[in-house]
Amino acid sequence: REAINGLNVKENGTYIDATVGGAGHSIEIAKLLNADGLLIGIDQDPEALKAAAKRLSGFECSVKLISSNFSDIADVVDRVGTEHVDGILMDIGVSSYQLDESARGFTYREDVPLDMRMNPSVEITAAYIVNEEPEDKLCQIIGQYGEERWAARIAKFICERRKERPIATTGELVDIIRAAVPKGARQEGIHPARRTFQALRIEVNDELGSLERGIKGAVKVLGSEGRLAILSYHSLEDRIVKQTFRQMEEPCTCPREMPVCICGLKPVIKVITRKPELPSDAEIERNSRARSAKLRIAQKL
Repeated sequence: REAINGLNVKENGTYIDATVGGAGHSIEIAKLLNADGLLIGIDQDPEALKAAAKRLSGFECSVKLISSNFSDIADVVDRVGTEHVDGILMDIGVSSYQLDESARGFTYREDVPLDMRMNPSVEITAAYIVNEEPEDKLCQIIGQYGEERWAARIAKFICERRKERPIATTGELVDIIRAAVPKGARQEGIHPARRTFQALRIEVNDELGSLERGIKGAVKVLGSEGRLAILSYHSLEDRIVKQTFRQMEEPCTCPREMPVCICGLKPVIKVITRKPELPSDAEIERNSRARSAKLRIAQKL
């Protein structure tokens, strides 16, 4: 609700759900648009687009669904041919739709093929990474993207196991992680495989690189006073959103002691949320997956 409110939806405006997924947010935007309004949904997952098309049929506004990555949002706007965008929503990371499709290999709670691709046409899978990347690269991925303190042990255990046979399923990988993480650390509350699975998913889908490119592309296509609302789910994502917003709000590179700006770089956005908005206790109770969400909003100048 806070994300939709943050867009300040105008009934005849043009809005983009840059990560349409199962269309949960898109439906709420479409409810606020009239026949002159346009909703553009972007997703790289063809199954998600099929599901979104069904759920978005019957609304008064025009709906266009585009197969693409949100990092290419500027190209999508060119393809659609719209001249003005009033608001953009990005819900970063794996969607509930993808999590619920267990065969996609995002979940550590079922034994399915180790995949994790949001776009099935991409060649690199999680299975390729755990079976082919050298130990030091695996340690870097798990440590940096998963913020996992046992990254070195997990990478070592993966490399030892794959000498026997390829690691093909999520269940096999979970067993390896359980063996690598000391017993005391496995009792800390979260599933021991959660951080490693997060890291692999980010690497497979280039999520952090896509995020920075997507933010800059989104601001480029927004009209004056258009809003960009971004939901992120872990510290690495939120840090990128925060830093990119700051760079676009305060781009001047002149020394602070300089009496006047000579670099010529001007602000292009105003940050609306100085601190990220967090989900209410009531929302977390309704939807536990929202517990780590952080919402940041910026407005185009």
